Amino acid sequence: MSGHGAPLVGASELAAAGEAGMRAVIVAASWHTQIMDGLLDGALRAAADAGIKTPEVIRVPGTFELPVAAARLAHSYDTVIALGVVIRGGTPHFDFVCQGATMGLTDVSVRTGVPVGFGVLTCDNEEQAIARAGLEGSVEDKGYEAMSAGLQTAVALARR
Repeated sequence: MSGHGAPLVGASELAAAGEAGMRAVIVAASWHTQIMDGLLDGALRAAADAGIKTPEVIRVPGTFELPVAAARLAHSYDTVIALGVVIRGGTPHFDFVCQGATMGLTDVSVRTGVPVGFGVLTCDNEEQAIARAGLEGSVEDKGYEAMSAGLQTAVALARR
């Protein structure tokens, strides 16, 4: 949801989630504190902009653990927001964690029917992650985007 062609989220689109009384939970990795704090702040700002009561935040050790926490929590919320960061290293570990998190979170969403806002950064280096984390000087705010996407999808599904 970023870069050229990304949808713009208006205040009225987010407000629909608050008006509908939507409940959101954020599952956030603990690894890479500075980046994760930026992602979490962005998600909380989007929730506040939507008029959502402060979402519960569940911290897990790393990005690989996001799917199991999301699966356990999905049935109690209208959307689950998954936040994490994986920075490429010199081993295939990066690929395994990225694939496991992506497939796991996709499975949670499809299996439960609960939207998962995907806020997992997969970057080649720390500078790329910082640029996407919503920190001062960042060019993107992936935490905000993940919460917005999860809430918008939950509202769309509730209308059906």
